[in-house]
Amino acid sequence: MTHALKTGGDRGYLRIATEEAFATREQVDVYLRMVKDGTADKGMVSLWGFYAQSPSERATQIMERLLDLGEQRIRHMNETGIDRAVLALTSPGAQPVRDVGEARGIAQRANDYLAEHVAARPDRYVGMTTVAPQDPEWSAREIIRGARQLMFKGVQINSHTQGEYLDHPKFDPIFRALAETGHPLYIHPATPPDAMIGPMLEAGLDGAIFGFGVDTGMHLLRLIIAGIFDRYPELQIMVGHMGEALPYWVYRLDYMHQAGVRSKRHPRMQPLRKTILEYLRSNVLVTTSGMAWAPAIRFAQQVVGEDRVMYAMDYPYQFVPEEVRTHDLLDVPLATKRKLMQTNAERWFKL
Repeated sequence: MTHALKTGGDRGYLRIATEEAFATREQVDVYLRMVKDGTADKGMVSLWGFYAQSPSERATQIMERLLDLGEQRIRHMNETGIDRAVLALTSPGAQPVRDVGEARGIAQRANDYLAEHVAARPDRYVGMTTVAPQDPEWSAREIIRGARQLMFKGVQINSHTQGEYLDHPKFDPIFRALAETGHPLYIHPATPPDAMIGPMLEAGLDGAIFGFGVDTGMHLLRLIIAGIFDRYPELQIMVGHMGEALPYWVYRLDYMHQAGVRSKRHPRMQPLRKTILEYLRSNVLVTTSGMAWAPAIRFAQQVVGEDRVMYAMDYPYQFVPEEVRTHDLLDVPLATKRKLMQTNAERWFKL
């Protein structure tokens, strides 16, 4: 241990963790029902069949922490020097629920529950709206309610919704609501849909180890290729886990995208106003959730810009005090570190 972890800015900055999860009991019970009645996809069976049922220490500990927005969570924040946590309903939210009315209810009640806790601890908690993209028009209204009534600061969608991605035109009401509120969209991982999960599942690679990043990185890339930032130039999309690998692939992505446009090989691959790298630098925000590794953090800062990389812990799935110290000890100027840990979050979430 190199230094004590304290709140209050003793190292020259506050620590704002920007991808922190909670769950509701209703949500977990619905997942268990879906696993048991066969309506869950393979990813949900793999992920929530474990977390919601396994007697293992990891599963029971994470479930206990997900369901707590009270003293235990605040104690853990204090113990690791986290001043504020940006909270969102854990993946996959209400998105797998086939009954659209039920999905809307789960999302709305989760938002109301979170708003109560944020209002009770406004100095520690920041909320993000959860939606049910199965109903894009309702989701748009819920985004506006979250912004104007619940005082939330962003929106989280957990990648695909039953195999559909947000580049489909039917989801445009969601983007119109984001434009109206000025809220950022956080695309959080979910397990890949059944159409792509097979080889990952058989190797144990379907979740956070690999499948999450593959699906979420593809989702963001689909949106970029579809021209979402040309239609909504002020839109900001956040992704965790050091950009779900896109900053590291971007040279080749740009080369092959431009070659594809010239060749007219794919009808959906049309010219864009900017390169993919330029969109990463103007419309994409990256958090360090689950990637407390100095070389990766510094590389992301170099690629997307130090104003676009934000600290995240990924509580409770990755709760490691030493990872906080990794960020504290980065070999970068204090001004850059302050952006990473505090002021970028304040800017982009409008705190």
